[in-house]
Formats: sequence, C-alpha cells, structure tokens
Amino acid sequence: MAGRAHAVTDVDIEAAYRRGDAAIAREPLAKSVRYDRANDTIVIEMNNGAALVIPRGLLQGLREASPAQLERGRVVVQRTALSWPDLDADFTLGGLLGGIYGGKRWMSELARHAGATISKAKAAAARANGLKGGRPRKRLL
Repeated sequence: MAGRAHAVTDVDIEAAYRRGDAAIAREPLAKSVRYDRANDTIVIEMNNGAALVIPRGLLQGLREASPAQLERGRVVVQRTALSWPDLDADFTLGGLLGGIYGGKRWMSELARHAGATISKAKAAAARANGLKGGRPRKRLL
C-alpha cells in the first residue's frame, strides 16, 4: 500500500485524542508556581503530587527580581512551562527537571561559581593536599 493515501476517519481522530490524553496523563505537568519568601525559593507544584523547589538565585533572570515581581510567575503552554513576563524570564518544565536553569552562558557561570565554594572542610583538604606536594602533574603521552 505504499504510495496510497489513507483516509483519516473520525475513529482515527478519536483514537489519536485518546493517545494524546494518555500521554499527557503520564507526563509531569505544573499545577502552580509560587515564590516562597521565607526560603527565597520558587516552588512548582506538580500534577503528580511532587513539588520542585529551586533557589531563586539559580534561575536566570530571577536573581535580581523583587519579591513582587517573583510573585507574578505563572504556568503557561499547557502546563509545560513557567513565565515571568515582566522579567522576560521563561523556563520549560522539562528543562527545570533536568537541571537547566538558564542559557549556556548562565549555566557555565553557575558551574564556575560552584567550584569556588569555600568551606572549612574544603580548605583543610586543600592544605593537606598542599603538604603532600599538591596535585600531581599530568603526564603527556
């Protein structure tokens, strides 16, 4: 039957709608988004009962926003995205669940700062490593 067009029937269309509804029912979707002032976090309530909580400083475009601006976040695009229109900040739910909090440059900057975190344990480990002669040199093949 290659090359012959199949006439789409009402039954085909109904079956496609049922498949789409079933796929949406399995997909995590946002029910709501809110700013938690006490913890300085963005809280996304999901359709499966879970919640995604992200420190607002990690999200590109939200770090410098006022609490009033943060409270105007909304769920958009059939519950698959979040938007702060007056901040020009938009995020897909899939991206946030995958740990993507902004563009490539933003994510690189977050990673760079994460490596610069200073704690007493990290400082002690660095001192101990220094007493051993520091990091071994790489060998060239």
